[in-house]
Amino acid sequence: MTVRFKGLPILVLAAIQAPAQGVPWVRAHYAKQEVMIPMRDGVRLFTAIYTPRDAAAPCPVLLERTPYGVAPYGRDAFPDQLGPSALFGKEGFIFVYQDVRGRMMSEGTFTDLTPARDGGPGVDESTDTYDTVEWLLKNVRGHNGKVGQWGISYPAFYAAAALVNAHPAMKAVSPQAPIVDWFTGDDFHHNGALWLPHLFNFIVNFGRPRPAPTTGRPVPFRHGTSDGYAFFLEMGPLPAANEKYLKGGIPFWNDVMAHGTYDAFWQARNLRPHLRDVHPAVLTVGGWYDAENLYGSLQVHRALDRQSPATDHRLVVGPWFHGGWERSTGEHLGDVRFGSATSEFYQTRIEFPFFMHHLKGAPDPGLPAAYVFQTGTNQWRTFDAWPPRQVKAVDLWFGPKETLAFAPPAQDGEARWTSDPAHPVPYYNGVTIGMAQDYMTADQRFAGRRPDVAVFRTPPLEQDVTLAGPIRADLWVTTTGTDADWVVKVIDVYPDGYTQEGGAAMGGYEQLVRGEAMRGKFRDSFEKPEPFVPGKPTEVAFSLNDVCHTFAKGHRIMVQIQSSWFPLMDRNPQVFVDIYHAKPTDFRPAEQRLLTGPGHPSHLGLPVLP
Repeated sequence: MTVRFKGLPILVLAAIQAPAQGVPWVRAHYAKQEVMIPMRDGVRLFTAIYTPRDAAAPCPVLLERTPYGVAPYGRDAFPDQLGPSALFGKEGFIFVYQDVRGRMMSEGTFTDLTPARDGGPGVDESTDTYDTVEWLLKNVRGHNGKVGQWGISYPAFYAAAALVNAHPAMKAVSPQAPIVDWFTGDDFHHNGALWLPHLFNFIVNFGRPRPAPTTGRPVPFRHGTSDGYAFFLEMGPLPAANEKYLKGGIPFWNDVMAHGTYDAFWQARNLRPHLRDVHPAVLTVGGWYDAENLYGSLQVHRALDRQSPATDHRLVVGPWFHGGWERSTGEHLGDVRFGSATSEFYQTRIEFPFFMHHLKGAPDPGLPAAYVFQTGTNQWRTFDAWPPRQVKAVDLWFGPKETLAFAPPAQDGEARWTSDPAHPVPYYNGVTIGMAQDYMTADQRFAGRRPDVAVFRTPPLEQDVTLAGPIRADLWVTTTGTDADWVVKVIDVYPDGYTQEGGAAMGGYEQLVRGEAMRGKFRDSFEKPEPFVPGKPTEVAFSLNDVCHTFAKGHRIMVQIQSSWFPLMDRNPQVFVDIYHAKPTDFRPAEQRLLTGPGHPSHLGLPVLP
């Protein structure tokens, strides 16, 4: 089913046009209390509770648990908005915000990603949530006995963890860009490759030890430049981060450097195995251009599909950056426009009705199993499963003379390039200190002009091609080194003279649709890396995150393949070593080859929607 934006109902339009709450409004309509809620081990968690002053009926509880602080602190200090959007505060909920253990004003010791122990001894984020809900039901007046939870990013991990052994009163949970696995695909690693500026820039502030409960935040780290490419290249191999900047004082950075494979440290932080027999209704939310946790959104949905099929769970994915469904109108990202205020559509048509139904008994909004935005055509689509059941597996073959085709090539061939760690391929055509918000839609012409990037393209398409689901890369490669990274970028090439809705000239634009990396030594196992044999043809196969995108008639499909993506991804020495302890002398140029043809059938597996 296709859903367009024109002709929205009057009630929806009124909700869209509703002004933000604002501090005076929140203060006038809500009473605030700050409490320390005891957990089963005696640790107390700081919690701010906002209760409607003049509720006509008992209200449900809407909980957010966060490591980022529940500011503003103080009984007389109020935020400018309560809830996921302005709609919630005006409707009337009991809003509860909690500092997780060991963060800000809560007692205890903070540990990154402690998913549920599935009923075992000790405490974790599942037990802390259960104990919090139990205390709220016994001590807060005016509730209707129903609790919901939501959060974006790290708070979404806490929402997802609340699904495990959930309190019976927990009726509806919305993990929005949740963290699921920090080694295989979320935030800090993609297929074992370190997402360098994201980890460094986050952990240099967030990861500093807290000597005592506090409402204050550390003084932000100063890079001394806005040029991330230069900063991280000049920093040198990863041990230099501690030597030059961190001085061994960031425990989680040290943990990452000590665990360069998917060992017990990372496996214990994998949330997926715990998502079984889930009872609350679930609305999982993600963004196609979420550079941090699209993987987590997709993986939570897949885990529920596989391990908890009876759960009422829905997936929503829009054309958003990380948290863009709350933090922007969702009308564009970088140069690419989406034709409407997609965030407002989500807030009014999906998120608000979901919680209203499950927590307040409002009519069932009849949400589909998957409500996703189709980029390229700029329309919402609904499906009874994700990926859609009707997709067909279609292979797209790499061929001679930089060609891509839907038929396999008749002759063997190759693309060849030299990868030099001293001159890595930039991931972004601009100056930024970190992970640029719009890099996932950015024009890739700058990269395709480099000699260390292999470029393949189809002829202009004779009809629309819509992909809906994950893309599979199956590469046959050789390297003169003993390790190598393989980056695959799927690109929509606009025809010359193309004008985007709104009048912007976009002729020849090479829009990144999806990109992903595989650290070659992990090609067969994240637990047991293996070196390459120099010169030996080797198969490297991996999945790219899902898309829902139409390559329109007249456009081309392009694929760029390269062996660096800097500084988004840390540099591979191209020698089989522990990269987290590599020395400057370990970094060496290597000649890479992508082999094509009947003998080495390199191709992409596409999920084509008829």
